[in-house]
Amino acid sequence: MLKKAVFITVALLVGLLPCFHESARHFAPGLAVTCGSLFAIFWGNPFARVTERVTAPMLGVAIVLMGCGMDFFAVLTAGAHGILYTVIGIAVGIGLGVWLGKLLKIERNSSYLISVGTAICGGSAIAAAAPVLQAKPHHVAIASATVFTLNAVALLVFPPVGHALDLSQSQFGLWSALAIHDTSSVVGATVQYGPQALEVGTAVKLARALWIIPVTLYLSMFVAPSGETDGGKRKYKIRIPWFIPGFLAAAALNSLYPSFHPAGAMLKSWSIYLMITTLFLIGANLDRSKMHELGLRPVIQGIVLWVTLSVLWCFLIANQIITVDS
Repeated sequence: MLKKAVFITVALLVGLLPCFHESARHFAPGLAVTCGSLFAIFWGNPFARVTERVTAPMLGVAIVLMGCGMDFFAVLTAGAHGILYTVIGIAVGIGLGVWLGKLLKIERNSSYLISVGTAICGGSAIAAAAPVLQAKPHHVAIASATVFTLNAVALLVFPPVGHALDLSQSQFGLWSALAIHDTSSVVGATVQYGPQALEVGTAVKLARALWIIPVTLYLSMFVAPSGETDGGKRKYKIRIPWFIPGFLAAAALNSLYPSFHPAGAMLKSWSIYLMITTLFLIGANLDRSKMHELGLRPVIQGIVLWVTLSVLWCFLIANQIITVDS
């Protein structure tokens, strides 16, 4: 009973952390996954069967609620700019990540989740890809923990590096959007740099987030496991997670009906608390035996992939090979 009471208390405290301080929402996701993981590893998850079932639908609801406060047309407009390097960047990120996963002999689902989370938009991309790949809870947990830990590092490292390289606000916003995993962390880094950096970073990052859809479709058709065959040939099914069209519908509703804006803003704020609480539960789904089996290799994959892409994007932007208007 004590373990269950402590578990519920910690989950609520972590989930409601942004209520106490606005800046907490920038590091709360990483903290939530870390706390849940530590709880599971050192004490054990007292609700393991329940949390394994509810985390996927909870993440889906959180993503849909997030769409209720977003401008759908603004994201589409931003996506029209820089589509070429966006596609190339995502392709290189996923390709390099999968190659590193094979080199390090990492389990396939963990490798793909870390690669997709790094190449597109962190936790949201992992949430979209996980059900398509039929990933196990420990795959999602290790990928989320790796990605969100690097998000926390980016919040501290990126602004000083940007100033040291004398990047303009537009350049820094573009670099943050391309190199930092989660939208919330992009906002957290760019808001420290200036209003123009915040504007550019947010717009580009939201546009990149839309690539969850084609990447998820690709994974459904060519990567996801399937037991069905047709004349010895594998049959692929397209599995579209329900929360992707739900997210787009919510964003469209918010954009088409101004009277919905107050409710949309409130629902979006709720999505933050739900997302953070769910991330704690995802961390709590870690299994000690599986963690021992996985070891540090997925973490090494995530770090090498992230550092490589960050340095590459920084070089291209600092030398004005790519710009905001590209």
